[in-house]
Amino acid sequence: MPVLIVVIDGLSDRPVNGKTPLSVANTPNLDKMAEMGINGIMDTIAPGIRPGSDTSHLALLGYDPFKYYTGRGPIEAAGVGIEVKPGDIAFRVNFATVEGEGGIFDKTVVDRRAGRIQDTEELIKAIRENVKLPVEFLIEKGTGHRAALVLRGEGLSHEITDTDPKEVGKKVKQCKALSEDAAWTAEIVNEFMQKAHEVLENHPMNAEREKKGLPKANALLLRGAGVMPHIPSFEEKFGLKLAVIAATALIKGVGSIVGGDIITPEGATGNRNTDIGAKIRAAKEAIEKYDVVLLHFKATDELGHDKDFEGKKEFIERLDRHISELLGINIAKNCLIITADHSTPVKVGEHTADPVPVVILHEDVRTDEVRKFSEFEAYKGGLCRIRGMDLLNIALDLLNIAKKFGA
Repeated sequence: MPVLIVVIDGLSDRPVNGKTPLSVANTPNLDKMAEMGINGIMDTIAPGIRPGSDTSHLALLGYDPFKYYTGRGPIEAAGVGIEVKPGDIAFRVNFATVEGEGGIFDKTVVDRRAGRIQDTEELIKAIRENVKLPVEFLIEKGTGHRAALVLRGEGLSHEITDTDPKEVGKKVKQCKALSEDAAWTAEIVNEFMQKAHEVLENHPMNAEREKKGLPKANALLLRGAGVMPHIPSFEEKFGLKLAVIAATALIKGVGSIVGGDIITPEGATGNRNTDIGAKIRAAKEAIEKYDVVLLHFKATDELGHDKDFEGKKEFIERLDRHISELLGINIAKNCLIITADHSTPVKVGEHTADPVPVVILHEDVRTDEVRKFSEFEAYKGGLCRIRGMDLLNIALDLLNIAKKFGA
């Protein structure tokens, strides 16, 4: 009796002239699901807490983010294929362009994404081959200009600052210790920053980019340091097999660190050009093999960050046309959930703590009077207001496989 959780990233909004992209979108299939199910609103972390996509997905999978989240780095690293181990210190990485005289920390960031460079494999290979540190390090390419870095060894600490100034026109930051135990780690990070810069600055690929008038990818910027926590696998915690269908490294990373299988269908991109149909077909196949399947769509979040009202509305309508395929799922046998991980209002351009709509479909739910899937209607539903960590428990109870608490 599988559970399929469809997460439409950053779906919900604050009203603009009384409207949101979701409320005005033509969504007959999502509306049909609202009519068939029980509706409510959800704080993925807690009321008033602005969720990250990483912390919210941990919560949606039944993990307390306040207990298990130490930073985005380990999740991002797992998402690009690094086998992150307990005690590893991991970072998000950007290839960037710096200019100026002197060492890396004397130079100014002129492009935090190195012209959105795509082909970084040779640069990463050169860093692996030429940078030597007193601890082991692993670095892997992410999408585009992104990468992930892991430091592995005794005596390391994640209590350190970023080297990314997060703005152009500012100098690269030195890594600083936030505790006495982290001083050595900060020294290693600063050593890595300088050595990586020297390798990149002198790489033939950057000389070629300069000839073509392209920004050199001559620096790495690190942020989001975190230590890989000791986290029970999904199967250990629930006795269930998990699959995560996603193209976004961060979401794949969440699935990986809890021991789920990651499925990325051909054509899945993690942006508005993703093959929605391929992902939905993959989900329908996965629920024949797994107990819990999380299906993730990213574009609504990106369009919220871009403050693109019409673009977000259009993607929701496109998603709705494909999501009709899920109406054929047998809700006597399966539990289908449609929700979001957080709000990304076009009015704000950033994640907010506004609760998200959620609908649960199963033959045993107490259906309500809600007939449209939107922020303005969901709160009228019988599910009322829940937390992200409640969601899986509710589904497992509906399937009569939840464990009883007490005698």
